[in-house]
Amino acid sequence: QVQLVESGGGLVRPGDSLRLSCAASGSIFSINAMGWYRQAPGKQRELVARISSGGSTNYADSVKGRFTISRDNAKNTVYLQMNSLKPEDTAVYYCNAAIRRTSWGSEYNYWGQGTQVTVSS
Repeated sequence: QVQLVESGGGLVRPGDSLRLSCAASGSIFSINAMGWYRQAPGKQRELVARISSGGSTNYADSVKGRFTISRDNAKNTVYLQMNSLKPEDTAVYYCNAAIRRTSWGSEYNYWGQGTQVTVSS
């Protein structure tokens, strides 16, 4: 069993900052890429940021320069530092990780339960 547990969402004002965390636990052999996605009401889920096991990152154009993704491999945790938040950043944010549970097994994508981020004055 593998679980991804997110934390750090909330209600903030435009221009504020938030830091999301996502910890993977359970039967884990290795974790490849980890990422953050978001889904606003009435919209499709979209990639926000992604980080490889080696630390390479990529971001959605809408968050470049404002958001920073990082990971702590020793803790199986990925973070999303969100600065200069805008109302259009309001969404449910989901953590995603590509996890191999055994050395001989396949890699599967796992998702967290989501955490709400609301940016409003």
